[in-house]
Amino acid sequence: MDLLQLDGVGQLQALQSGQVSARELLEAAVGRADSLSAALNAVVSRDLERARSEAPMIDDRRARGEAVGRLAGLPMTIKDTIDVEGLPASAGLAALLNRTADDAVVVRQVRAEGGVVWGKTNTPVNAADWQTYNSLYGTTNNPWDPTRTPGGSSGGSAVAVATGITAIEIGADIGGSLRIPASFTGVFAHKPTYGLVSQRGLVPPPGFAADLDLAVVGPMARSARDLRFLLDVIAGTPVAPSTTPTDLKGLMVGLWLDEPTFPLDGNVRAAVEAFAGRLAASGAVVEAIPCPVDAVELMFTYMMLLLPLTHGQGPLAERALYETLRGPALLARAMGAGPLSWAQGILGATARHGDWLKADEARARMARQVATAFDRHDVIVAPVAPITAFPHDHSPFVQRKLSCSDGRRIGYLEMMRWVALATVFGLPATAVPIGLSAQGLPVGIQIIGPSGQDARTLAVAEAIDGRIGGFQAPPRLSRK
Repeated sequence: MDLLQLDGVGQLQALQSGQVSARELLEAAVGRADSLSAALNAVVSRDLERARSEAPMIDDRRARGEAVGRLAGLPMTIKDTIDVEGLPASAGLAALLNRTADDAVVVRQVRAEGGVVWGKTNTPVNAADWQTYNSLYGTTNNPWDPTRTPGGSSGGSAVAVATGITAIEIGADIGGSLRIPASFTGVFAHKPTYGLVSQRGLVPPPGFAADLDLAVVGPMARSARDLRFLLDVIAGTPVAPSTTPTDLKGLMVGLWLDEPTFPLDGNVRAAVEAFAGRLAASGAVVEAIPCPVDAVELMFTYMMLLLPLTHGQGPLAERALYETLRGPALLARAMGAGPLSWAQGILGATARHGDWLKADEARARMARQVATAFDRHDVIVAPVAPITAFPHDHSPFVQRKLSCSDGRRIGYLEMMRWVALATVFGLPATAVPIGLSAQGLPVGIQIIGPSGQDARTLAVAEAIDGRIGGFQAPPRLSRK
């Protein structure tokens, strides 16, 4: 039996029963990472000395019958944008590689429960791409097809989870960085309600005391129950019991699948429609719904809230160039340039405080509309991304295009659309694998709930897991 393919709860049960020791499980995880390193490149830095010291001590305490934490002896990796004492949190940036840092709050919470943190997983430069590569550590490949990306920015995390290197991981999400890699590799992830989980120790930028707008830190796993389990740990408080029955019968589901301005590949649509059919056959009431708010205004608001965060710390020369383009961008915007246009990009990168205040007001106004969507529906189910995992493409952002199965070519920034609703309004969203496309690549959906109702989306995910959706091991692992 491959213990590494058990989920986190299963591995903890094996530890508690004495089927395996913490030291043995750690060495198995490290061995799995070693065996897949050349092909996939998920784990990019390690602190094995500390991990090999901690694991036997946990075994000794357990053997003596002493109380141990909820994660006692479970080996874990952490995304390389989250501070871990003794390891870099570089976010793919050479300038951050050699700094020293204390454990992030979420890492402290994991260690307090006995989790054995031994490595960091790869992420793109500045955690700002839907592909995972950088000049420090190279490219991370998708275990379903190494010629394709596992997504980003939690791409290394997703590969580590999908291949059994780790049962559970901690990543972050501001532009789908948890949900998209989960969808591309066939694992689970949870974007918590904004503010539920501490951001302290999340980079970039390093050392910030204030929370970044839109950003969240959240769990990734191979099962829905592991998401709830790890969220309880890193949130520092139990997730409240859900009022939504875990039985799918009678669940009111709003299926958001048709949006004129949001592209969606036919293979993804077919997989989501088939999943919706299984939901209905399980007793859920599935109703097609439009976007709860105007989708164009949603995207303009998203860009104006996000871009000042991603560009505000950029090089001085770059910011000066954007300022020279602000006038033409204002003209282009007045002439109808869209939310993902170069013009809106410039206006977001050079935003004045008044621009942000207007966007924040638009967000608050639209949030009321979003709240009413849950008066009738328990959850909203939507695609995570417009396509499945795509081939590696390291050309400049402005040159990148995504190829759909029908031959259409869509812009790279279209990846932002389906993740925008939950991000802008700080809503909980649980990414769930629902099967494979016609090309044999994973497809995921996101279960979106009202603000603060993380337990609801997780309960629905648990009801789905193993019944009408769930994790499948990549072919090269399932044949072992």
